[in-house]
Amino acid sequence: MTNNDVFRRLRYALNLNNQAVVEAFRLSGMKMGQADITSLVKKEDEEGFRECGDEVLQAFLDGLIALKRGKREGADDKAAPSSEQLTNNDILKKIRIALSLKEDEMLAIFKLASFPVSKSELSAVFRAKEHENYKPCGDQMLRNFLKGLTMKYRESVQH
Repeated sequence: MTNNDVFRRLRYALNLNNQAVVEAFRLSGMKMGQADITSLVKKEDEEGFRECGDEVLQAFLDGLIALKRGKREGADDKAAPSSEQLTNNDILKKIRIALSLKEDEMLAIFKLASFPVSKSELSAVFRAKEHENYKPCGDQMLRNFLKGLTMKYRESVQH
């Protein structure tokens, strides 16, 4: 999945308007305006499309955490950009933190998307990369989690 896909789907699933998205970016220390947001949600072949890089998606996710849970005590306004590439595991972890999701809630979200995941599979995704039981989160797993989130938070959506 591209970062633009993740951004679009997450924004839709959580029903975030442009104002909320701008606020999330502000909380992460990144200045983004309405026009910037509009260009991020456009499809690749549309005029004005802007690619959502790792730094931008990470700033949005960090801002979403601050928006949903409040800022951490003593946290900098500007999130330190990571030198590593943003992985699906990182994205899933940040969504989990932002929405304060417990393991059973995450499993239920996967089940909503008809993509059952076991407890051990889920915990493997959240392990450190160096851990012997670490498992990379594939695009299919992330896509189905976002689909389940959409079904959970936008109940009027029928699939």
